[in-house]
Amino acid sequence: MGRQPPDLLVSGVPTVKRVGHKGAHHIAPGNTLASFDAALECGVDMIEFDVLLERGTGRLLLAHDPPDARRPDVIELSEGLEHLRSAAYDGIELDVDLKATGYEQRVLDALREHELLDRALISTMEAESLRTIRASDPSVRLGLSIPKLRRDLLASRWTRYPTYAAAGAARRVIPIRAARAIRAGRFDALMCHWALVTGQLARAVERAGGELYVWTVDEGPRIEAFEALGVAGIITNDPRLFAERKVPGVS
Repeated sequence: MGRQPPDLLVSGVPTVKRVGHKGAHHIAPGNTLASFDAALECGVDMIEFDVLLERGTGRLLLAHDPPDARRPDVIELSEGLEHLRSAAYDGIELDVDLKATGYEQRVLDALREHELLDRALISTMEAESLRTIRASDPSVRLGLSIPKLRRDLLASRWTRYPTYAAAGAARRVIPIRAARAIRAGRFDALMCHWALVTGQLARAVERAGGELYVWTVDEGPRIEAFEALGVAGIITNDPRLFAERKVPGVS
C-alpha cells in the first residue's frame, strides 16, 4: 500500500480535503502558476494539476489535452514543481494527474528531484500507469480516476439521460470493485465523478482503508451534500466555494 496521508482534524472532527482543480480554474486559467496561487489564497489543502507528454518534443507539460498544450501560457512540469516547492506551498498536497501512459517514471523522477513525492498523490484513468508506478515505487500514493472518459457526457442534452441511466447501474457495482482493488493494493484512492458517488461507495472505500475524492463539484449545495457523505476530498474549479462552507466544530 502507498503512504497514508495525515488525517485532517478540526476539534477532533475529520474534515474534507479542499482540492483545487487545475489550481483554481474558474479564477485563473487552469494548470498555470497564477491558478495555483489563486487556489492557495483560497485555503485549499491540495492542488490538482494535469501532466501531458508533448509528442514530438518530449516535453512534460501542465496541460489536460493536446489543444490545451498549445495555449500560450503552457508551462513545463519542472517549472510548475519548482513553484509548488516554495515555502508558500509548504504542507499543500498535490494531485498529479497523468493524462496518458508512457512517462510515469519521468514524473516520479521529477517529483523526487523537487522533493515533492511525499506530498503527491499520482492519479490517472490508466490502470497500466498505476501498475507501472506501483512496480517502480510501492510507497507512492496512487489514485484511480473513474469513469474513463475524455469528455463530460452530462454536458450535452443528447448524452445526459443515457449517461444517468448507465451511472445508476455503475453505482451498484463500483463500491465492491473499488474496495477489492484498494485491499489488493492496486491503488490507495478513488477519484470519482460526482454522478457515481454514493454513501455506500464512501463507506466501502473508507472500510477498505482508502480515500474517496469527488470530481468536479462546482456548486455549493452539492459540495455540502458530499461533505455529509464523509468523502475524503472534494475537487472543484472554484475553491472560493469552500470558504462559504462552515467547518465542523468552528463557530
